[in-house]
Amino acid sequence: MITANAKAVHGADQPFTSTEIERRDLKAQDVLIEIKYAGICHSDIHSARGEWGPVQYPFVPGHEIAGIVSQVGPEVTKYAVGDRVGVGCMVDSCGKCAHCHDGEEQYCEEGMTGTYGSVDRYGQYTQGGYATHIVVTQDFVVRIPDALELDAAAPLLCAGITTYSPLRHWGAAPGKKIAVVGLGGLGHMAVKLAHAMGAEVTVLSQSLKKKEDGLKLGASHYYATSDEETFKTLANSFDLIINTVSAKIDINAYLSLLAVDGTLVNVGAPSEPLPVQVFSLIPKRRSFAGSSIGGIRETQEMLDFCAEHGIKPEIEVISADRIDEAWERVMASDVKYRFVIDISTL
Repeated sequence: MITANAKAVHGADQPFTSTEIERRDLKAQDVLIEIKYAGICHSDIHSARGEWGPVQYPFVPGHEIAGIVSQVGPEVTKYAVGDRVGVGCMVDSCGKCAHCHDGEEQYCEEGMTGTYGSVDRYGQYTQGGYATHIVVTQDFVVRIPDALELDAAAPLLCAGITTYSPLRHWGAAPGKKIAVVGLGGLGHMAVKLAHAMGAEVTVLSQSLKKKEDGLKLGASHYYATSDEETFKTLANSFDLIINTVSAKIDINAYLSLLAVDGTLVNVGAPSEPLPVQVFSLIPKRRSFAGSSIGGIRETQEMLDFCAEHGIKPEIEVISADRIDEAWERVMASDVKYRFVIDISTL
């Protein structure tokens, strides 16, 4: 076994402590990655606190991983020692079902293996990227282009692909009007990506306090959803709405903002149900949808797109001893717009 230093929680309401975890010895197609940076995702917090299901402690979160290949198995052909690479939200899938064959491993019929909180094919409980090293099969590693700094690349492995995938799937392009609900870690990436794809972008946020940021990031318009006039002014306006918030909202009010054949896509994952009235959908042939992350092929496409267009998340790099503080600030929406842990400080 390979030993890695890590930061873990030992209970739903416990602070982080330093610990050692074991990574498997390299199999033939495995890659050992020395982790340089790990982004902090809201999903890390939901998962560690048991809000999305039972948790096995100690628990090491982190699925926005950027680092350097330090060792490869004998059958690895895609990467070599020294390569700049990333790992996102999944580290394996069945590889046999139709979705895996189509490059959409995130929808694997047997269930993809999460970077943390899953049991892998070897019977090990997966631990995430708040650690110095990780072992991943080569097919679930992506290459980070030289144009992207490693610290900025890390959040792209979740926040980037989670917003890129629905934008591509629902056809973000010139002539399309797209709204982004929420300007946080996911929302600010959705704005940047949709703008780069040529769409006209509107931010829908509770207040106008981030309006200047939203316009700088690429939005053409910015509205406060706390103002009832917003929903009257923007009725029947958008081809696509990306909802990035993980809180309960009046989904029917937002559906009213869609044009004919428009789609509202949830990428935020609130723990409470979002009741939908069918007459919010029927009269305008609207759709209410959800989207997970992207597959490995699409994740690589997203990284290359970001490198080509100079797209990077807005980040605040922190030392490992500030993770607890960072989590509290995430919960308070007090970050612009993604925390990234410098793993060299672990």
